[in-house]
Amino acid sequence: MNIIDELEWRDAINQTTDEDGLRELTAEKSVGLYCGVDPTGDSMHIGHLIPFMMLKRFQLAGHHPYIIIGGGTGSIGDPSGKNSERVLQSMEQVHHNEQALTAQMTKLFGQDSNISIVNNYDWLSKISLLDFLRDYGKLFNVNSMLAKDVVASRLEVGISFTEFTYQILQSVDFLHLLRHHDVQLQIGGADQWGNITAGIDLIHKELGSDTKAYGLTIPLMLKADGTKFGKTAGGAVWLNPEKTTPYEFYQFWLNQDDRDVVKYLKFFTFLTSDQIAEYQKSVETAPEKREAQRRLAREVTEFVHSPEAVIEAEHISAALFSGEVKELTTSEIEQGFKNMPSVELAAEPENIVELLVNTKIESSKRQAREDITNGAIRINGEKIQDLDFVINPAKEFDGKFVIIRRGKKKYWLGRVNG
Repeated sequence: MNIIDELEWRDAINQTTDEDGLRELTAEKSVGLYCGVDPTGDSMHIGHLIPFMMLKRFQLAGHHPYIIIGGGTGSIGDPSGKNSERVLQSMEQVHHNEQALTAQMTKLFGQDSNISIVNNYDWLSKISLLDFLRDYGKLFNVNSMLAKDVVASRLEVGISFTEFTYQILQSVDFLHLLRHHDVQLQIGGADQWGNITAGIDLIHKELGSDTKAYGLTIPLMLKADGTKFGKTAGGAVWLNPEKTTPYEFYQFWLNQDDRDVVKYLKFFTFLTSDQIAEYQKSVETAPEKREAQRRLAREVTEFVHSPEAVIEAEHISAALFSGEVKELTTSEIEQGFKNMPSVELAAEPENIVELLVNTKIESSKRQAREDITNGAIRINGEKIQDLDFVINPAKEFDGKFVIIRRGKKKYWLGRVNG
């Protein structure tokens, strides 16, 4: 199947500048294509995965992706999707973020010869102001720039000249990559259409109207309830495991709505149409098994993190569901209990009744004794009904944690001081 046909089947194409021409081009040669990410932070989130999954598909189909880490454009600020001016970062912060994003991209795409990671600071920083105005500014009509959605949406609240010039810099990127690396296709989110077409216009003015350069954008990803994909009550879902643990990442995908899961299997996995059709059938006939969500969570977690991260996430999930938390490692506890209530504990042994009251898990000694006697209290997975039981924090989990459970689902993580 041609890569363009596959993308259409996966509902991954929003707009193309010339779909037939792009289909022919990808059928006759290995195409250079690119997508960029600005280093506005030191980690990508799952929203960034959307265009880069496209690049990965092209890579697997034998084409050559180029990833631009926008050290140059990131120091300016993309107005796309923003209703107010960005706060400029220091160049030190930009360079720090560049290094972090480069490491993430290398992990996602590997280090083979069929992928190139470049930084547009390397060529944009060499353009003088006069050269910028004479060589590029002269080729951009202000009226046309104002008509682009990305600029027009900001005219009421205002846009600085700095952000106004962003589309010129992004256009220079496309021209540079075509000239030096034969990159003929730019991919981006739906909000990048104006910037992408501006780049193609620049290429045609500089290299001739018959130069083959194409643009492709991806649909805005919305959930079945109409809200934007990728946001949770806790904020963004990051690719950096220190910001969003692999367990949290796995859980995000596992908890997707039945109405969305097949769409996400098409977009975020490399499963075949026959495999996805089977999962679609399972959603319709046995939704309570959540087989599609489980496969989605496994596939994306393995792609972003590792097969070991999947095993660990599933181990944590099973332990929390069964209550067999004693089987967890210290690092698994850090992940699984990251967002659960926590209490501070002294390192010295303490009577169970005293500990429950001192940590305010129980409102009184009377209530603590009642819950213990009734078998409602578990310490590190073990039911405790002895009122004289002494909790020794040094006994389990490297002396760092005590897991306290009251009832069927109420957990607290005791963090040991000292």
